[in-house]
Amino acid sequence: MRRREFIAGLTGAAAWPLAAHAQQGDRIRRIVVLQTLLGDDPLSRAQLGAFTEALGKFGWIEGRNVKIDYRFGAENPDRARRYAAELVALAPNAVLTVGAIVTKTLQQASREVPIVFVVASDPVGEGLVASQARPGGNTTGFAGAEYGTTTKSLELLKEIAPNVTRSAVIRDPTLTTNAGQFGAMQAVAPQLGVELSTIDVRNPDEIARGIAAFARGRNGGLVVANSAAALVHRELIITLAARHRLPAAYSIRIFVIDGGLISYGVDVIEPFRRGADYINRILKGEKPSDLPVQTTTRYQTILNMKTAKALGLTVPQSILLRADEVIE
Repeated sequence: MRRREFIAGLTGAAAWPLAAHAQQGDRIRRIVVLQTLLGDDPLSRAQLGAFTEALGKFGWIEGRNVKIDYRFGAENPDRARRYAAELVALAPNAVLTVGAIVTKTLQQASREVPIVFVVASDPVGEGLVASQARPGGNTTGFAGAEYGTTTKSLELLKEIAPNVTRSAVIRDPTLTTNAGQFGAMQAVAPQLGVELSTIDVRNPDEIARGIAAFARGRNGGLVVANSAAALVHRELIITLAARHRLPAAYSIRIFVIDGGLISYGVDVIEPFRRGADYINRILKGEKPSDLPVQTTTRYQTILNMKTAKALGLTVPQSILLRADEVIE
């Protein structure tokens, strides 16, 4: 199925017959989901499936008492701003946003529409909330990875590929979180004997040029910081890492499922279930300002043995023992 047809199908699935709307009257609630990924992305489908399943357990059934509108590909700033204006005009009862940049864009469009964010790293530092305990305003949600996550990724990279002495950090320069993560890695890199540099992840050409230039040197590896842009371009990043024979450590499981070497990071599906809980509470009358921001605590180490063998790496027993999942 082509992308446009799939997205149209999802949008259509969120609709319901006019007769049903008339019967439900004011019992119908409207939720909007502002997703960074495209609708046909496997990770996007898994995340939204978890969200709607959890809503159903709270009694919110699409087509019966709730309508869900989806907007995809919001990692693009211009598209995100257009979506934000559209969503405010819809006057939804609640909005689920993915990531800090998308959330901030919607906040700029409205300080009244209730917003629940998921996988948004450092929501206080990004200015999304006043504090985690007392978020204030119209926004709350679930924080994603901490600064130390990519430090752990760098350590894993060095452990699985001891010859690495240079690492390029693929990051989104517009995210304060990625800047903080790079700073944390700089603090430990000398102890690991690794020299750091950066590659921006804003567009495919920039990624391809950056990785190709970096790969001309010896003993190189990659660390991919958590960002919507990296997720969107993950196929390209994984392909280039394999082509240039660069061991790479990622922050999300889907990279390893798709052929990457190893990842350490938070579960990016579970927050959608937890987000459904907050959406449910808001639909029942609670305010985002009264719901504390929660931090994701479940971390996963995922290893792809096929990729390790292709790179000629011998995986240490220490990694095999603590891996949550080993892909053969």
